[in-house]
Amino acid sequence: METGESTPAGQALDSDAANRVALDAMGGDHAPAEIVKGAVQAAGELNTGVILVGPEPLIKTELARYDITGLDLTTVHTDEVISMEEHPAEAVRAKRRNSITICQELVRDGKAIGAVSAGNSGAVMAAAMFTLRRAKGVDRPAFGAVLPAAGGRQVMVLDVGANTDCKPQWLLQFALMGAAHQTAIFGIPSPRVGLLANGEEETKGDQLTQEAHKLIRAAAPALGLNFIGNVEGRDIVAGEVDVVVCDGFVGNVALKFAEGLSKMLLQTIRKELTAGALTSVGALLAKPAFDRVRRQLDYEEYGGVPILGVNGVSVICHGSSHAKAIKNAIRVARQAYQSNLPATIAINIQKMSAEATAN
Repeated sequence: METGESTPAGQALDSDAANRVALDAMGGDHAPAEIVKGAVQAAGELNTGVILVGPEPLIKTELARYDITGLDLTTVHTDEVISMEEHPAEAVRAKRRNSITICQELVRDGKAIGAVSAGNSGAVMAAAMFTLRRAKGVDRPAFGAVLPAAGGRQVMVLDVGANTDCKPQWLLQFALMGAAHQTAIFGIPSPRVGLLANGEEETKGDQLTQEAHKLIRAAAPALGLNFIGNVEGRDIVAGEVDVVVCDGFVGNVALKFAEGLSKMLLQTIRKELTAGALTSVGALLAKPAFDRVRRQLDYEEYGGVPILGVNGVSVICHGSSHAKAIKNAIRVARQAYQSNLPATIAINIQKMSAEATAN
């Protein structure tokens, strides 16, 4: 198998696939129960068709727990599943009919508008690259993560794990792809893009960061990129930036720290509010506000994020996703398809390549 780039295939959707998302029923820590539950919720609440991919007997057992009358829920059977512990690329090659790859194939073949999986993230990336292939001009597809920020905003951090050793050119591409995502999914007209560093000055950061800063700064005007310079870790959630660019090692550490911190804060607040009779009364009064904060900090509200830089919609979810996250990931897949996100990214990257050639 190759992982080379290609132009969008332009595969026409089947008439009955225009609103269907392919879902890996066996991906994640709580599969298949929570995955199927999320599919049922998406079909009922979002009026979106879902193709559940995995062992059909297991899927049907879970579906039997719900009233699915009138819901667009279908199955595609396979016994091959990639576990979280398997080597991503090797598993994708060895198990040609695994549930992750079949989801990508349904997108490639026009049977679904997008694929969703909470499974082995490396395998999802490998399957997307092997099957959907890279968009023309994209050096490395990226994983992004959406984090809550001040003022009810959402900030995308990328890369968060797909590419740990990066080149400056890749970070410029991440900036373009992240900006396209924020406009397509959240409607931000001119997303503010920052480069993560240990200080705001252009001279801060390691060699990669300094070289990337110069490259992005020089290219931004011609590309229509709203580059605001270096940002620090505290700026990620301050509401002053919409896209934060970094390599996958730094991004993954930042993501896991943010997830752990928000979980600890919620647990601490809940514990303190219920510590005694008086505070418990106060907790009842504060519950609506607490619930709003909890929803804002809950990654399951965002569902998942598309793999940026491949020819098609492929959404990766947190491995510990429950039904709510799966439902919202299906929503994200539909949004990415309806906003033509993959094609927008391809156009932006080709524009970048043309500018580089001209200069």
